[in-house]
Amino acid sequence: MFEKSIHFIKELYGNKDFIPLHEPVFFGNEKKYLNECIDSTFVSSVGKFVDKFEEMVADYTGAKYAVATVNGTAALHIALKLVGTDEESEVITQPLTFIATCNAISYCRAQPVFVDVDRETMGLSPESLHSFLEKETVQKNGACYNKITGKKITAAVPMHTFGHPCRIDEIATICHAFNIALVEDAAESLGSYYKGRHTGTFGRVAAFSFNGNKTITTGGGGMIITNDETLARHAKHLTTTAKIPHPYAYMHDEIGYNYRMPNLNAALGCAQIEVLDTILANKRTIAKAYKTFFDAEGMSFVTEKSNTKANYWLNALIFENSEERDVFLKETNANGVMTRPVWTLMNRLDMFKDCQTTDLTNAQWLEERVVNIPSGVRI
Repeated sequence: MFEKSIHFIKELYGNKDFIPLHEPVFFGNEKKYLNECIDSTFVSSVGKFVDKFEEMVADYTGAKYAVATVNGTAALHIALKLVGTDEESEVITQPLTFIATCNAISYCRAQPVFVDVDRETMGLSPESLHSFLEKETVQKNGACYNKITGKKITAAVPMHTFGHPCRIDEIATICHAFNIALVEDAAESLGSYYKGRHTGTFGRVAAFSFNGNKTITTGGGGMIITNDETLARHAKHLTTTAKIPHPYAYMHDEIGYNYRMPNLNAALGCAQIEVLDTILANKRTIAKAYKTFFDAEGMSFVTEKSNTKANYWLNALIFENSEERDVFLKETNANGVMTRPVWTLMNRLDMFKDCQTTDLTNAQWLEERVVNIPSGVRI
């Protein structure tokens, strides 16, 4: 049924026997910087490449401060703690997301509340967010509280799905009106822009991921960005085991985390971000080829929306129904083309099945139809 699609994807990627969903590419200064790092003996969480990578990410995104972490989940965990999320609070997010979003909320011992997504952006819906806050919350002493649970809602965490920006400016306005911190899960969106502004710069704080499957990689790694100097200092303190600076004494003033990115990983990141623009241009060329082909086939390929510039981290198709989706998944994977369905909705997982939700019509619709297709850079 999908022979033409399989043939096109294989041809696009050089007719290899197996086409992965996404794989890292290394064609810059990676080996040079890694060797330099090894020669310096500073391979752990202290070293010049950590500082340099933080500066490069801050400069690229337009944020004032960046703090490197061991992975994107750790970055989001600390970001939530920075805005006061704890066991007595709740965090609003979307059910259509990778598990890391909800894991980070859970690490704070907080409870997620799920609101629907937009069908067009696949990201958190401003309408669903506003409706929930207007009907189900009350303001007390300048803070937002859930009428049903009585718990304080400290943050909203929208996610820029597959690198496609959600309507983040509208979400920011709503969060401000209801006294909720906006924490962006920008894990998938390095190189993506909304109205000319980089994702991750609309809220108080944001988290990026540099896992092996991301647009650029540090092997494993993440980054917190913010324009708030106080939050940035606290983020660095928390991720460095909350150790008070001293020439030799070991003193810690709060529960901290061993979350700093090793210098080895940062060396890789510095080389990767140097070629980020080339990677993004390559990925846009692939997305354009996909759109041309799938439009001709009468299939729905996900493209960037107005006022956005997507990094096209993971390309996606939307099928008519789950039956058609399942046939595509079976045929592609059986023929050496790696494809994957979108994530199972978070509220369907045992850990989160009792969480409060709004109507999730759009999220459920997308869950039944979305498939990711190969999205790696062509060399």
